Amino acid sequence: FLTKQEILLAHKRFSELLPKEDRDQAFTTRIPKSKILMLPELRANPFRHRICHVFSTTDDREGGLSFEDFLDMLSVFSDSATPEIKSHYAFRIFDFDDDGTLDKKDLENLVNCLTGEGEDSRLSAMEMDQLIQNILEESDIDKDGTINLSEFQHIISRSPDFTSSFKIVL
Repeated sequence: FLTKQEILLAHKRFSELLPKEDRDQAFTTRIPKSKILMLPELRANPFRHRICHVFSTTDDREGGLSFEDFLDMLSVFSDSATPEIKSHYAFRIFDFDDDGTLDKKDLENLVNCLTGEGEDSRLSAMEMDQLIQNILEESDIDKDGTINLSEFQHIISRSPDFTSSFKIVL
């Protein structure tokens, strides 16, 4: 979904995260998650750790990104990615336990990411339970207590500003 110009800019930004002596090997080097998280485009995103996890093709928990992983991430978050692609990756980012469904624990993690982890912003247990119950009532079409990908995509299809807000611009 990226233009040649966007790929060249992405390569420049990716290379800048590497030590000077490794920049000529940008295509074969992985950048540690800690450095990816320092990108201004991700630094303020409450899901930055999940984004790195979802787009990293490495098996280790560190979640470093190769240049190809970095391009995949930018492609999904680009304006030209389809709503189906964007919603698929949003679902994976929100699926904190990677089990293919959004259950109550995933929804609680999602809300906590959005409201912040501080005592002042955290919802009470009763407020959290009520909010999750409301989300499931609205979204869980098959009433199995979880939200699957197709249910999630159905909800996203009714949110006209999702596609334009689900983006990263370098």
